[in-house]
Amino acid sequence: MGSITKGARQAVENCLKIKAGEKVVIITDRETFKIGFAIRRAVERITNRIRFLVMEDFGGRPLDFPDEVGEALKEADVSFYVAQSAKGEYQTFRKPMLEIINANKKLRHGHMICITKQIMKDGMCSDYQEIQRVSKLVYQKIHKAKEIRVVTEKGTDIIAHFSPRLKWVICDGNITSGNWSNLPDGEVFTSPIDINGTVVINGCLGDFFGEKYGSLERTPVTINIKDGRAIQGSIKCENKELERELAEYIFQTDENSSRVGEFALGTNIGLKKLIGNLLQDEKFPGVHIAFGSPLPDHTGADWDSNAHVDGVIKDTTVYADGKVIMKKGKYLF
Repeated sequence: MGSITKGARQAVENCLKIKAGEKVVIITDRETFKIGFAIRRAVERITNRIRFLVMEDFGGRPLDFPDEVGEALKEADVSFYVAQSAKGEYQTFRKPMLEIINANKKLRHGHMICITKQIMKDGMCSDYQEIQRVSKLVYQKIHKAKEIRVVTEKGTDIIAHFSPRLKWVICDGNITSGNWSNLPDGEVFTSPIDINGTVVINGCLGDFFGEKYGSLERTPVTINIKDGRAIQGSIKCENKELERELAEYIFQTDENSSRVGEFALGTNIGLKKLIGNLLQDEKFPGVHIAFGSPLPDHTGADWDSNAHVDGVIKDTTVYADGKVIMKKGKYLF
């Protein structure tokens, strides 16, 4: 395990590769202020052209996206989002923010939603040369696959189909102009054209669910999927509050919020265990899927949603066009 300072410098120097004179925007909140400030200190070693924005200075949470933040991002060369989540804020803040980020073709953005001190010392201190090597190998194994099956001993059995029209995206910590990625990094993802079966999410969930409910190892969520969509009434969990909130999110946000928008494999083999936080756990070797937005600016999908909630599946065995590439969470190459 490293340190917050080392993790901040890794983000600034190795992932975003900030240069002297570049304009940098750092968006943080009060809960995550110390991590945001560590990022700022790392940036100050290279450039003093910094906008440091604290979300609560613009209003209460969930926060509507402020014009001032948008204007700063339009002028920036590099940006960071270093903050926690709030219920409803994907729709009111983060999605509008990412739309502006995607429109700025020179911008390099590090997205550190729900970052913690533990993650800064762990996933952000990983060996990114190794993550890049493994991500490339995974991409080579799956980017031409027409069908991928995922099974676990806990009950997951899903079959996803893919189109060559949609892109598989490598997220390995090397963030270039016109692109953004979550940090810490380490995944290969796309949007499936179809998925069917039963998924048992026994790692953690994304959006505000991760911070509220943490690890799902003892209270897994089971969801049945048909023709690429969650089946109404099929969500089951011993935690009935979680069951209710997730069903409301998936089935009531909009017409596409029940649709599986993302299918991904984690490639950070330096991670040794799940911690109940999606930002890091989705990079752990295994599979995660997301209901809602397919991240169309990345994948090329022709639809979108105001929802996006990931679910991490532990100890997966993965078949790509019938060939085993992962067995119980361990890559076979």
